[in-house]
Amino acid sequence: MKPALAFVLWMAFASQLRGQGAVSQPKREERDKARQQVENQQTKAALHSTAIDFRGEKAFSEKDLKSALKEQITTIDQYGLSPARADDIAFFLELFYRKHGYAKINVHYSIDGDRLRLDIDEGPQYTLGEVQFAGNSHEPNDRLFDYVVGPTRERYSKLQKKLPFVASDVQEGVDLVQRFYLAEGFLEVTVAPPEYHYRDQTAVVDVTIAITENQQYFFGDLSFTGNTVYDPETLRGQVVDLLKQPYTEARVADIPRRLEAYFKQRGYYEVKVEATGNPETAVGGHVPVQVAISAGPIYRFGDTIVTGLQRLRPSYVKRRFDSLKGKTYSPDVLDEKFRILMRTGLFNLLQIKPVPIEGEDLLLLQISAEEAKSKEFGFSLGYGSYVGGIIGFQYRDRDLFGYGRPLTTSVEINQRGYKGEILWEDPFFFDTEFAFKARVSALTFDFDGYSKFELGGRLELSRKITKQYEAGLSFSGRHVEVTSADIKDIFLGQTSYYVNTIGFTHTLDLRKSPLVSPRGLVVNNTVDVATSGLGSDIEFVRATGRASYYIGFGEESQAPGVTLAEDPNRSAFERWYSQTLLAFGARGGVIHNLGSESTPFDLPIDERFFNGGSTTVRSFSERDLGPHDRRGHPLGGEFFTVFNAEYTFPIYGELQGALFVDAGNLLPSSDDPGFNDMRYAIGAGLRYKLPIGPIRLDYGVNPDPHTHESDGAFHFSFGFAF
Repeated sequence: MKPALAFVLWMAFASQLRGQGAVSQPKREERDKARQQVENQQTKAALHSTAIDFRGEKAFSEKDLKSALKEQITTIDQYGLSPARADDIAFFLELFYRKHGYAKINVHYSIDGDRLRLDIDEGPQYTLGEVQFAGNSHEPNDRLFDYVVGPTRERYSKLQKKLPFVASDVQEGVDLVQRFYLAEGFLEVTVAPPEYHYRDQTAVVDVTIAITENQQYFFGDLSFTGNTVYDPETLRGQVVDLLKQPYTEARVADIPRRLEAYFKQRGYYEVKVEATGNPETAVGGHVPVQVAISAGPIYRFGDTIVTGLQRLRPSYVKRRFDSLKGKTYSPDVLDEKFRILMRTGLFNLLQIKPVPIEGEDLLLLQISAEEAKSKEFGFSLGYGSYVGGIIGFQYRDRDLFGYGRPLTTSVEINQRGYKGEILWEDPFFFDTEFAFKARVSALTFDFDGYSKFELGGRLELSRKITKQYEAGLSFSGRHVEVTSADIKDIFLGQTSYYVNTIGFTHTLDLRKSPLVSPRGLVVNNTVDVATSGLGSDIEFVRATGRASYYIGFGEESQAPGVTLAEDPNRSAFERWYSQTLLAFGARGGVIHNLGSESTPFDLPIDERFFNGGSTTVRSFSERDLGPHDRRGHPLGGEFFTVFNAEYTFPIYGELQGALFVDAGNLLPSSDDPGFNDMRYAIGAGLRYKLPIGPIRLDYGVNPDPHTHESDGAFHFSFGFAF
């Protein structure tokens, strides 16, 4: 088993912008970071400013008020004090108080030379009382209440029962109620402005909202005209889920998008679809919709023209599309080619524009590209609970000699050893769909009980057979030497040997987003064999398997381009629930000595399996589950299993919590595999989501510790546990 991975922070000196948009547009993360830096500078300047004098503040400190008014204070410091700017800052100060429930706040200002005095009459802090609805016969009060208090709730803890009364938030919530009703087909709904009732002798405000729902509309008959090509039932099948929902203009507009996508997928590049519905002609609340279709001819892929490249040879791009020539046009095929090229990291900008060729049913692919910086140097710093501190260096040329074949050299040093590696890749081996990798590496590592030196290389040839399924072959040759050991020779096996293996691996990955928020199933298996016919000093057959299934809760958002977590038409609980994840995993492995006799610990210790750690059974330290010698050193085994179940949920921002249960075993001999001596873990942890995966802090409790075993273990690592 591999040691725990550490969180790695890369500092890249050749940053890459990888997207289909223009290069001049910064990424969203970069814009947010730049804005945050400006806000931090403004806050710092405002806190040191002497231009403002607050009087009468009780609920908030001067620091809080200056932070809230940082932009206005910075403007005064830069451009001077004027009545207009004084009036502006008084307005925003009142707005700040009102957002915290001070509905009757009153701020007066006076200017004395270059100083501004703000006299504050806070008044009481009002809390939101009862929210009553009138006229809502179709929708329950509880659901509408969530929309009304949603804008205020987002700024406060979910556990806080009493919320401050903020009139602007209530009005925003009323607007959300209106949008919700429209999304439910109530096209003529009217939601009256909220009425506020201040309770006598108490700082509580009750709210009454009158609603006139009127008719709820649904989709009626869907009819088609024009060159439809396909029969009506086939076309209805592309939008059947829309037709089951309430009628809205947004859903009507979605009908042409779906049907055009259906036609284009089958080669109708110039298809035009229009859908119209008129609620005034509805019968019993069901609106008939007419769909006009002009399919046009079927197009096929033609030639490819590439422009904009400087170092990379145009043939590298052109050859990726040669296989499409003469085939029926499909935007999905084109999009997959685009994604494959962008994943190479060679491009900042890549635009593919199909252009009909006059007089022919062919599409000329006009490809304009802008290359990314090909050379990159970086270093990393990190920490892992098993390997300790980590420092690494990497140099990479993504476009070696202009052929688009990356060469990467890296060095990593941690508190247990070092590793150096050279990796050469050819993502389109001999201009085929195969990917080829060749690597050589050297490493030393201090395990508990022994240290090793390893020198070797590995060749890999793989191919994506489908979008989700990949298979590959590998050949590996290594020289392994145990340089020192506290473990007796009888448990070590050979301590200096060559091991050469040939292997097969295949992976079925149905996850939507493997790195950030995986949903779906992933299964992979590997089999490799070491024999003397390959020049190996030891002989064995080894097989491993893994299956993981990730379940995301909550239905998809109906708002195009908006996740359920961001959809304002959903309640706060629905948005929170949509970010939870339940994951199940199962792994196993067996290695069998092909020698004349097979007894436990015959195989070299470094070829055996180990269990326990941040990615297996988390109540054990790394590699600590299973057989040990008398000194407590782990000895490994020839058969292992690992079973995991984990539930993650959002806490705040990118911070998540996790609850997990693990089980697994490690048996010394492959002759009697099974589920003997199963060990368990029950635990909790924290996750911080990054674009490349989460940082994890876990603690697993051992519910039934054996003699000399700990009650549990902490793990700090990077990436998903399974």
